[in-house]
Amino acid sequence: MQNRRSVQYWSPHSGASVGASVENSEACGGAEVFCMDRSATSPSALTGVVRGNGDAVFATIVRCAAALILLGLGGMVAVMAWGARGAFATFGPAFIVDKAWNPVTQHFGAAAPVFGTLVTALLAIALAVPLAFGIAVWLTEIASARIAGVIGTLIQLLAAVPSIIFGMWGFAVLVPFMAHYVEPFAGHTLGRVPGIGPLFRGAPYGTGFLTGGMILAVMITPFISAVMRDVFLSMPAVLKESAYGLGMTRWEVVRRIILPWSRTSVVGGIMLGLGRALGETMAITFVIGNANHIGWSLFSPGNTIASLIALEFPESAMGSLKFSSLMAAGFLLMLISLGTLVCSRLLLRTRAAGR
Repeated sequence: MQNRRSVQYWSPHSGASVGASVENSEACGGAEVFCMDRSATSPSALTGVVRGNGDAVFATIVRCAAALILLGLGGMVAVMAWGARGAFATFGPAFIVDKAWNPVTQHFGAAAPVFGTLVTALLAIALAVPLAFGIAVWLTEIASARIAGVIGTLIQLLAAVPSIIFGMWGFAVLVPFMAHYVEPFAGHTLGRVPGIGPLFRGAPYGTGFLTGGMILAVMITPFISAVMRDVFLSMPAVLKESAYGLGMTRWEVVRRIILPWSRTSVVGGIMLGLGRALGETMAITFVIGNANHIGWSLFSPGNTIASLIALEFPESAMGSLKFSSLMAAGFLLMLISLGTLVCSRLLLRTRAAGR
């Protein structure tokens, strides 16, 4: 004896609704046997909704969203390039390598802020990457689950602190500490070492490239460590367990298993922090000294493109040569950020291909 009941389901392969009947057959020991019936109706007939129209509307909305992003980015680049045309027409390519910035004589060059932008960003990466790596390894490999959860939440809160708060803290706490303790000590000790001595000489103002790099490092460490932690947690546990089973130490597992497996994502997190450091404005403005000159000492006051624009843009008349020079500096900052993104993409692609 057989009992039959009918069901319908949607087949993603055929694009139509497929009918099936379920038979309870005594010949099969009472097991239910599915019998296919392809004569059933489609979902559009069952629901009254035309599936193609919904897909077309959704595709149009998505295309419009992508086009708006491209139009916005292209519009910003066009506005910056158009505003910078006066500076490039007046100074030419020398604008990029000229160190002078004198509103009185109407002579402007972007070499000093470009130099300060690159130096502070590289210092921030050099200080933040080891710290972020240590935090990520400790959270994922050493700390207990409860402590790791608390510290991870605090790191996320640190990433949410406004940049101006970091700047105020740096000016009130870090600058006096650097001026009274760190810079005099470094000048008397490292300043006398041949080769690296010039990097640690100079008046102990407290403000300068090193202080700016330290503030940026504090700001970007939460971003880099969060990326590293998520990547380390996503690693298959069987790989680490196999390594420990072979007798590897914790450091060997990190160096030979975790890092090679996650290096592509780790590099992406580092580049994310570098992009944040290049464009930071308010925090660096408080502590870098805002001096438009190039100094080879880490304690020398300097400037960045972002801080220069923030300080002098409100005082520039629309259409003036100074206004155009600031627009040109902003255009250079966009090119630097774009170059960083392109380099990171090429690096990630090269490493992924070499895996």
